[in-house]
Amino acid sequence: MANQSNQIHNPATSDGWHGVIPSDEFPAEKGRYHLYIGLFCPFAHRANFIRHLKGLTDFIDVSIVKPYPKGDANGWPGWRFLASDEEYLGATVDHLFGEDYLHKLYFRADSEYKGRYSVPLLWDKKTGTAVCNESEELLRWLPTAFNELLPPTFASIDLYPIHLRTQIDAITPWIQSDINTGVYKAGFSPSQEPYDKNVVAVFGALNKLERIVAKNGGPFVLGKELTELDIRLYATLIRFDAGYVQYFRCNLGTIRHNYPVLNNWLKGMYWDVEAARDSTNFKHIKDNYAKSLGDAGPKGITAMGPFPDVEEGVEKDWGKLTIGGVKHPAVLEREATIPDLE
Repeated sequence: MANQSNQIHNPATSDGWHGVIPSDEFPAEKGRYHLYIGLFCPFAHRANFIRHLKGLTDFIDVSIVKPYPKGDANGWPGWRFLASDEEYLGATVDHLFGEDYLHKLYFRADSEYKGRYSVPLLWDKKTGTAVCNESEELLRWLPTAFNELLPPTFASIDLYPIHLRTQIDAITPWIQSDINTGVYKAGFSPSQEPYDKNVVAVFGALNKLERIVAKNGGPFVLGKELTELDIRLYATLIRFDAGYVQYFRCNLGTIRHNYPVLNNWLKGMYWDVEAARDSTNFKHIKDNYAKSLGDAGPKGITAMGPFPDVEEGVEKDWGKLTIGGVKHPAVLEREATIPDLE
């Protein structure tokens, strides 16, 4: 990515930070940046997946918040780090400042900040401020941010290749709206009518993806090459049966029982892509949806299932797979509105 200047942050608003590496403000330097994540969060998962995939674990260190509690109905005081004498496998203290809550990092960067205190948050240790807290932006530029410093094995991994950009750009909007955020729209619907609309959108998009992946013949969404679409989709689908089916009422079907092609894709991602498996923590995922969602999981009981978390046995001959999907009339109608790729 070319060196560029950018508007980093609009102070005293909820706009957040939109910095880019490399740029005049934030050059690519090993050890300069710190990533705040939650292993439960699909949006933070994207950044952590890339961190593992691109060999950046020695370039960007991390602090990891606990998956619960989140706070009151308004999310206050938000995600918490471990105390120094506390144990929760996979979570950490705040390695930079020793803060107890994530929101205090936001106020360090802007004492008048008005927005949400979310993960991921990428921090610049040299200037002492936030770089970016927008996961979609990180998904796009982080894979190339340190290429000049990486060995060819990692630098050559291109998640947004020129010859596939038209397809990536066509699929991304409805994956984001109907699947990545769609499960949350369904899960947090305030009443029956919006829930019915939102859950149908989720499964209409899944039906469409089942056919797209089957047509392209795997092992990835667009065929033989891993792209940012796979990371975007993986971060949601690895949580689907374990979280969204149970707690967000996305239960018109499950990935493992209704979508043979997507299930095979998911198994292949988990078992064959080391970065996917290394960035996935089912304890954090399950505990988060059970214990931090208020009305979605009011008793705070973490479900034992599904078991196993990810089935084994990836089918390498994609021609043997039967295309599945949910046959609910409203889902089929919704699926038909999603345009085919050119």
